[in-house]
Amino acid sequence: MIHTISVLVDNHFGVLARISGLFSARGYNIESLCVGVTEDPSISRMTVLVQGDDNVLQQIVNQLNKMVEVIQVLDLTQESFVERELVLIRADADAKRRTELLEIANIFRAKVIDMSMDSVIVEVTGSEDKIEAFIDMIRPFGIRELARSGRLAMARSKNGTEAGTGGRDAQ
Repeated sequence: MIHTISVLVDNHFGVLARISGLFSARGYNIESLCVGVTEDPSISRMTVLVQGDDNVLQQIVNQLNKMVEVIQVLDLTQESFVERELVLIRADADAKRRTELLEIANIFRAKVIDMSMDSVIVEVTGSEDKIEAFIDMIRPFGIRELARSGRLAMARSKNGTEAGTGGRDAQ
C-alpha cells in the first residue's frame, strides 16, 4: 500500500539529507518526495510517498518523530486530504496537429506555457489519475521531454480547525 506522509521540519541545511537517509538506511524506498517552505520561512513541508504495510509505516513515523528537526508527522492515508501533482510536457506539435493537441490540453485544463514551430510545452496540474490520462492522450503526438513534481498533499480542515496531530507541537 502507498502511504502519503506529511512531515513538517525545521528549514535548515541538511534536514532533507538526514530524513531521506533515514528511509534509505532502513531499506524503505521513497516513491515520491516534495519539499518546500511553508507560510513560515523557518518551516518546510515534506510530502513523502512510501510503500509498505501498516507496520512499516509505524516504524517510519516513530523514527521521524525521534528526529530533532521534525515538528509534526501526519499519515494522510487515513485522513481526508487533497493532493496534486504538476507535470511539464514538451510534445511534438507541427502545424497540422497543433490544434488537436491544444484541444486536448483545453479539455484537461492544461496551460500552454511555451510554443515553437515544432513543439509545445504544456503544464497540467491535478490528481495522479488526471496526469496519467493526460500523458496517455499526448503520447501519440510524441513526447520529447517530461518533468513531474511528485505529489503534494495537505490534510483537509476538520470543522474549521487545523488538521494534524503528533510531533513536538502536540506535546
